[in-house]
Amino acid sequence: MNIGFIPQKWARLTPQKIAVIDAENDKRITFLELELLVNKISQSFISCGLTKGDRVGILSRNSIEHLALFYACGRIGLIAQPMNWRLSAPEIIKIIENGKPVAMVVEGYLTGLASQVKAGTSLVNDWFEYGDMGDGSFESLVEKKTVERSSQPGDIGGEDPFFILYTGGTTGESKGALHSHESVWYGMQNQTVAERIVPSDVYMLTGQMFHIPIVLAMNYHAHGCPLVLMNFDAALALTLIQEEKVSAFLGVTTMLNWMMSVPNFQSYNLTSLRNIQYGGGPMPTRVIREALESFPCSLIQGYGQTEGTTMTFLSQEDHYAAINQNLHPERLRSCGREGFVTSVRIVDTEGNIVPQDNNSPGEIIVKSKANMLGYFGRPDLTQQTIRNGWMWTGDIATWDSEGYCYIVDRAKDMIISGGENIYSVQVEEAIGKNEGVLEVAVIGVPDDEWGESVKAFVVAKPGYTLTSDDIMATAKENLASYQKPKFVEFVPELPKASTGKILKRDLRTRP
Repeated sequence: MNIGFIPQKWARLTPQKIAVIDAENDKRITFLELELLVNKISQSFISCGLTKGDRVGILSRNSIEHLALFYACGRIGLIAQPMNWRLSAPEIIKIIENGKPVAMVVEGYLTGLASQVKAGTSLVNDWFEYGDMGDGSFESLVEKKTVERSSQPGDIGGEDPFFILYTGGTTGESKGALHSHESVWYGMQNQTVAERIVPSDVYMLTGQMFHIPIVLAMNYHAHGCPLVLMNFDAALALTLIQEEKVSAFLGVTTMLNWMMSVPNFQSYNLTSLRNIQYGGGPMPTRVIREALESFPCSLIQGYGQTEGTTMTFLSQEDHYAAINQNLHPERLRSCGREGFVTSVRIVDTEGNIVPQDNNSPGEIIVKSKANMLGYFGRPDLTQQTIRNGWMWTGDIATWDSEGYCYIVDRAKDMIISGGENIYSVQVEEAIGKNEGVLEVAVIGVPDDEWGESVKAFVVAKPGYTLTSDDIMATAKENLASYQKPKFVEFVPELPKASTGKILKRDLRTRP
């Protein structure tokens, strides 16, 4: 398979159907128009002398052009290297030094950042800009090309590299996860089964294309479904659901919280929604219940990583049974079971499978054709992470007799106080039971007596006034004495990676 030819199929079957709605730039494009654009871009890269295996850097927000660049690169064997435009110039330079792209395509909105990057590296041969604020160099390059139907080369696709996605860096420096056409295709199969995609779906991409949500978006395209692109804003998301009849989207916990907190939330017509997938970190049980009450659709949870796409799922039926039948309500705290094309085990440090008693912690390891090929340019890290075909995630979990996984912490986030292991996810779940809590993150801080003590950072919901005593009272009701936070700090927001995951390392360095 070659992911780059997805638009060609639907340009043949439904040429006039809308393929992409770019809300930010007020543009719409049909599958035929998208196919012609992809074709022109791929021909343009060939004329520039780019050959199979070359990297193409992309510095752009979500846009039609950004999506077309993925397809164009994949079609002719180039490797797309999208970059997080929220990073600083020095951080982007590090990514360029890792991937060594031959060319860079920059959205005009980001030319100021690109200028800083250019000043700090000479590794990129060609720079192109597109969009209203760009210099038009990309448009000039592409428009020179005549429209010809491209045939699929027999030697491109399958295990060939398709793109490099850089990890959110929640525990340190970002690493480039190299995925192939095959790994993306298998990741799509996991998503198709879990989301139960139908041809009438309209998918809203709330995450950024430089991270793994791009796989979910291309999967809906593979089914001939339109995509609605945006750069996330809670009120805009609700408006787009209403106006474009969106039926599905991925919303990390923080996004769903923000959407439900939008003034006059109940006034939006959200009846087109069929399913919401949430992920990006654990969601407190209270918030799951609020989401099911607030959105007129089913919920599924997906647990994944940049390295392995989505690996486990908590199904629609699991949510229904827990909420409406009180059947295994504890499973709302789990991330579900292994996906359709994925095998999951939980093992100790020696690789031995831990008991399925929902009590014995171990590390989640994953075997799947949806896993990355490895970390680009880092065989040392690849060897540490992928062993005997299994990818070690760094996530600590327990599992029950039916294979439901309960993440208790990142290995690096576990708190040890007085010799007792305290899992931050459990503390956050407990504090999240307070209805005035919008978000919470827990870390360990040095303690002369106990080694470490628990500190909670809390964001209050709009309209709620909370005190440390309120948080302590909620914790006391739901936690053992040694698990309770010793310190509570209220903050206006929590630091997050572009994936929506909370950056606990930033909380640890706060004064």
